[in-house]
Order: sequence, then structure tokens, then C-alpha cells
Amino acid sequence: MRTVIVHERFTELGGSERVVEQLVQAFPGSEVFVPVHDRAVSLEGIDPDTVRSSPLQRLYRGGGRYAELLPLLPVAMARADLSEAELVLTSHHAFAQRVRPPDGVPMVSYVHTPARWIWEPTSRAGEPGGKVGEVGLAAFAASQQRADKRAAARPQRLVANSTTVAQRIEQWWGRESVVIPPPVRTDVFTPDPTIEREEFFLLAGRLVPYKRPELAISAARRAGVRLVVVGEGRSRETCDAFAGPGIEFVGRVDDATMLDLMRRARGLLFPGIEDFGILPVEAMACGLPVVALGAGGALDSVVPGVTGLHVTPSSTAYHDEADAFASALRDFDDMSFDADAIRRHAEWFAEDKFRERMQAVVAEVVG
Repeated sequence: MRTVIVHERFTELGGSERVVEQLVQAFPGSEVFVPVHDRAVSLEGIDPDTVRSSPLQRLYRGGGRYAELLPLLPVAMARADLSEAELVLTSHHAFAQRVRPPDGVPMVSYVHTPARWIWEPTSRAGEPGGKVGEVGLAAFAASQQRADKRAAARPQRLVANSTTVAQRIEQWWGRESVVIPPPVRTDVFTPDPTIEREEFFLLAGRLVPYKRPELAISAARRAGVRLVVVGEGRSRETCDAFAGPGIEFVGRVDDATMLDLMRRARGLLFPGIEDFGILPVEAMACGLPVVALGAGGALDSVVPGVTGLHVTPSSTAYHDEADAFASALRDFDDMSFDADAIRRHAEWFAEDKFRERMQAVVAEVVG
């Protein structure tokens, strides 16, 4: 079948882009449509010549920045030419479902999350531009809710990347979905029993407010443990204010360096509420246990007592969660975790498993 895979944009490389890469492998010969394509963003599994963009491409300035194009993205999706498609797959987290397949053409949507900034006011806090930016985004979000829900009715099948996302789909769109976790490169992130664990914990990812890196840093200081922080972002200045002895910032690193850190650390800290969160599974693929907030995608990926710990969320005070993480770090017992069992659990999220599950869903839809 002539398959078109619709993605939000190719302006940076992350988990959703790797989902598209695996969809292309699962459905060979597919064409990819994105409103904006940064040629600096490339994936081995996607031929750049099979990626088609929209007229918005002429307005894209490069460097991963696209905020000024945000109001135009829904229009670009709605006007995408899918006339040749016999099957449409969308990789959705904002506007991908706004595309309009020809009548009778089946559509399956892989939902990273319904756009939280559209439906969840708290997710708009900390936007660039301060209060002005938050107010502007709130007004745009209000204008998009009806269209977002209407577009969510188009796919024959919705696939959520976690149980948490499935609950949002039901709450905000009024639809059911099947859960298929995103693909994880378990062939890249592997254990090495010859490498000894060292006396430090690891925090990795973009340093942005919703990932709450400052909570992990505060907890590490309270617990008196060493913490290595990987990543950069607009929360770096805040993180510096929390840092002190035993907190080491190493910036962005490549896969080889990340693999080395995951093989040497005692555990990975995961304090944010993620839609799914691929990083903890990459860590577990290295046999590394995860200390995660018991919320969001970590409820699907981290098995308490087997692959890590869940820290109970607090609805009352930030300091309560920092204290809870600090307590988990002080009491952390490396010997209570079996690295082989952690690795076996991670293999359930492997890329080939994702492809098989998506192929099964599509086969059911198209008959």
C-alpha cells in the first residue's frame, strides 16, 4: 500500500523522530510528510529524499527554532496533499492529526500525547517570554481545543505510547486507544559486566522546567551523594543555583559517553512526569536501576523492586518530593537489584517489538 507517514516536524532529534524511523522500517517504501524539515536532522533509517515538506519550509530559519511558525502548522497539516496515499500513519503530539486523508483511506495515529499545552494550563508555565508568552500561548490553546478534538475523531485507530497518554486521550478526546510503548535502542544501550559501578548517580536529559532537574539536584545534595548531570537547557541557571559540592555538569554528550555513564553509575534519577520517557528504559537496557517519580510513563516502564524504585508524588509541596527522593538515595541498595533481570525487562521495549506491534494494529485496521 502507498503509505504516507505524517510527523510534526524534523527540527531536532528525539524519541518521536525515532518512532518515525521505525515506522518507515515497519512499512518499507513509505513517504514521510513534515511541514518543516531541517536537513541537519538525519536518521539512518530515513532517506532524506523520501521526506516531503510544506510551503512553510521557505520560512524556516534553521537551528531547531520554529516557535514563530506555530500558528501556521495546523494550516500546513490541513493542506497536506495526501491524494496518492492508500494508508496514512501519523506521529502526533500537536497537529499531525489535522491532515485530511482521501475518503476511504485508513488512518492510524501514534499519539505521543495530546498537546498538553492545549488542554492543561499548568503545562504552559515557564514558557519563554514570561507572562506575555504564557498569555499568548493560552489564547492560542483556547482557539485550538475544538479543532484538536475534531481531528482526533478522524483516525480509525489511536495508539497511545503509555497508559498515562491513553488516559489523556479518553479525558480530552473522548476516545479509546491501545497502548504500544515507543521503540528503545536496546541494541545500542547494553550492559558490560566487566565495568564496575562507581559512587555516583546520573541525571540526564534536557534541563527544562517540566523535567524538574532542580528537584534531583536538591535531593542529591540533601542525601549527600554525588550526581553527574548530563544535558543543557533553559533551566541550567536555576540548576546552578541548586548545585554545590558533588554535583557535576557535563553538558550534552554523545551516545558513547552516555553509554559509559550508564554502565558506571549506581542509578538513574528521573524526577519529571513524562508522557513515556525513553531514557529510563535505555538505562535499564544497561542494567542500571532507576529512581523515578511514580507518575506518568515511569508507571509503565519502571517495576518497583525489580528495575528500580517509585518515589510517591506529592500534591502539597515541592520540598516533600525532594525529601522523598533524598531518602530513596540515602537508602539505595545496589545489591538488591539484578542487572540481568533489569536488562530482560528493557528488551520488552526493543525496536523490533515496536515494529511488530504497529504492524499488527495496522493489519487489523486495513483487514
